[in-house]
Amino acid sequence: MDRRQFIGSLAAAPLLSSASLAQPATQRLIAAPHRQQVLPAEYPETDLWAFDAAFPGRPLRARQGDRLTIDVENTLPQATAVHWHGLRLDNAMDGVPGLTQAPIGTGEVFAYDFALPDAGTYWYHSHAKSMEQVERGLYGPLIIDETDPPDVDQDLTFVLDDIRLNQDGTLAAFDNFHDLSHAGRIGNLWLANGLIDPAYPVKRGERLRLRLISAANARTFTLGLMGVEGWVVALDGMPLAQPQRIPEELVLAPAQRVDLIVDVTSAEDEAVLVTYERNGGYAIARFPISGPAVATRDRIDALPPNPDYPIDLANARTATLLVEGGAMGGMRAARVDGQELDARDLAGRGLFWALNGVAGRPDAPLLDLSLGESVRIGMANDTAFPHAMHLHGMHFSEVYEDGRLGPLRDTVLLNPQETREIAFQAHNPGDWLLHCHMLAHHQAGMGTWIRVTA
Repeated sequence: MDRRQFIGSLAAAPLLSSASLAQPATQRLIAAPHRQQVLPAEYPETDLWAFDAAFPGRPLRARQGDRLTIDVENTLPQATAVHWHGLRLDNAMDGVPGLTQAPIGTGEVFAYDFALPDAGTYWYHSHAKSMEQVERGLYGPLIIDETDPPDVDQDLTFVLDDIRLNQDGTLAAFDNFHDLSHAGRIGNLWLANGLIDPAYPVKRGERLRLRLISAANARTFTLGLMGVEGWVVALDGMPLAQPQRIPEELVLAPAQRVDLIVDVTSAEDEAVLVTYERNGGYAIARFPISGPAVATRDRIDALPPNPDYPIDLANARTATLLVEGGAMGGMRAARVDGQELDARDLAGRGLFWALNGVAGRPDAPLLDLSLGESVRIGMANDTAFPHAMHLHGMHFSEVYEDGRLGPLRDTVLLNPQETREIAFQAHNPGDWLLHCHMLAHHQAGMGTWIRVTA
């Protein structure tokens, strides 16, 4: 009996009363200082900030069609807020201080309550002083299961990160100008689920669903899988119409996610998730293999689609977004709060990047859209560094040169001197952030917003 048959056999079993299913119980997340062993045992523990005393924060899991009701309590010495990354939710619940809510002050509680129309792999993280607060550990996985999930033997989530630690286990200092003006805060230690090179036992011939989430501050991971074969089935939470064979190298920019369904095919005693760096490949997670050889399954079905909001390219509004600044970028001036500042004055305020000549979130939106309107945004990266451009509240498709639309995503990697065009339907009303998810770049000026009016 496979998994689907087993679930089907439960149809005649007694169900919970409708009253017990009507409203999910309110959960609570507590943001607080936390100590955890990150480096090997001979080193000291690391002082972190975390949700519910866990790094990463405890996994949140629900089912498509449910509601998530979570009270977030802040016991940190700084104000915070929680962004539910990738979810197409009510604007008031998006967790962006100064745009969708007031920050959650020390000792305060904010009640998040929103519907979950989409299945997929998402994550939650602080959106207040996020370069610092995410690096300190304020993030966790958020999984929304399909009502008809795929038949797999194990469903494994990997939150990938790099963290910058000193030899004594303490976090390296924040807000240095090099991070703000160059590639961002790149870590010196790779982690999977908060661990160095963790192991997850599997059996030969098993089918696995692997959910990869990048919580990195700025590093773009180039990943490979050894000892398994399979397919990419979703990007940034959104199912692909047709699963694609896993490429030799998977590129995962900050905040991006990828869902894989793989079969354990290796004749060796271990499969490996590898991160490729300038000086070679390194294991970031391992899969010890046991059991005799078993025939793998050839068939792979697409995941059930999420609600669709068709993009009308022919009648879409258009806009451009020019990314400027950074070291070696040659940006001489930018506007801040309506005032033109030169490079020296910008640097004095910790601002090194601009979007369309504006450093920091502007008063006016990049676009003021009507509900249901389609839009195309051409983006040009006139800098020496890559940028992971993330749109809140909606997913977009890349517009290819031949006019085709790519798969839905919420974050796109824009490499140096590269141009790309994205398109989406403005189906979700509210004020939505559009920013670089290299978090130092956002802090140093790379953020704008769009408005969708019902």
